[in-house]
Amino acid sequence: MLSQAVHAAAFAKLAPAMLDRPGFSLETGKLLMSRFLHGLRVPADGQGGRIRQVSIRITDRCNLRCHTCGQWGDSGYLLDRPLRELIRNEVPPERYLELVEDLVAHNHRPGLYLWGGEPMLNKGTVPLIEAAARHGLPTSIATNGTRLAESAAELVKAPLYLAQVSIDGGDAATHNASRPGANVSNDNFATVNNALDALGEERRRQGSRLPILAGLCTINQRNADRLVDVYEAFADKVDVLVFYLLWWIDEDAARRHTEDFTRRFGFAPELHNGWIGGWRPTDYAKLSEQLTTLSKRGLSPKGPAVVILPHLTKARDLERYYTDHDATFGYDKCTSIYRMVEINANGNMSPCRDYHDYVVGNVKTNTITEIWNNDPYRKFRCSLGQDGLMPACTRCCGLMGN
Repeated sequence: MLSQAVHAAAFAKLAPAMLDRPGFSLETGKLLMSRFLHGLRVPADGQGGRIRQVSIRITDRCNLRCHTCGQWGDSGYLLDRPLRELIRNEVPPERYLELVEDLVAHNHRPGLYLWGGEPMLNKGTVPLIEAAARHGLPTSIATNGTRLAESAAELVKAPLYLAQVSIDGGDAATHNASRPGANVSNDNFATVNNALDALGEERRRQGSRLPILAGLCTINQRNADRLVDVYEAFADKVDVLVFYLLWWIDEDAARRHTEDFTRRFGFAPELHNGWIGGWRPTDYAKLSEQLTTLSKRGLSPKGPAVVILPHLTKARDLERYYTDHDATFGYDKCTSIYRMVEINANGNMSPCRDYHDYVVGNVKTNTITEIWNNDPYRKFRCSLGQDGLMPACTRCCGLMGN
């Protein structure tokens, strides 16, 4: 019951901002509803329906080396890739504008979700947000705050629908220890505060409630006992705070995933190995206390809304989440593959956001609508529909977070 109340309170708090652009909110509502509908029925032929979200990892480049990241973190799969090669392989910004035009022409009106790497390091990010807004497509961005302050006027004017800024600590020491820079002089905590201040001020100047300002906190060993501090430090800067239980897999799940994936598709995957981790909370009762307190703070009429993903707050459920990677907590069907598109920085399109070894096409040479229901795509959907989730799937934001 607390989970339902928390999400209802979050919706109520965000409703005024959502009504600034009702068309944006309508499309976002359709995305959320599509999850429920696809959970009721899995198409036997693997056919995807209306595209509700286009998730674009617009660049692999990043100026941080966050410990929890599967790309540039401690064992990230991009660590040994030459930066020049990553930049050279990026999709040209003008191509994304063509892809948006094609989607609208084929009666798809998805929201865009831009991430990376750090999406603001790509010069095409702001023009893409502006183009999407002109077509009535809501855009969200997941960012570490880089260049947001410098682009605040354009982002509010467009408008950007949702700015999701990573915040992993209520103070500079905790946050920067979780999210260190590739350059040791990088003070990302200061960057985050400047970005939120600039966007908040620009909203007031332009008389807008958009973008909705969200803080994204990944629970890790450096902040697990100080999550309420994050809320208190940013309560006057954001509209909602989202606390994520860490997306990660253990060595056993990774090994079993390799075997299962190879059996299904005839080749061994590699990218899931970047998400292997071993951290577990040392005190589940204390973590439970923190999350319960945050849930109740979110119910207060004052202060930002609170969302916990997945919404697990009891100590026994938290322990199971971190120790039993077969536990899905009711998230036992992947619906994102029927309604959401995942595009990698090099243009490869994959059904899967985090473990994208399986490629169904490339948007440099084909449009999204041409790839959406091709044979490889439908084969992947049929596999998950008939044989169920793969081992790495049980700790994926595409499963539990969308």
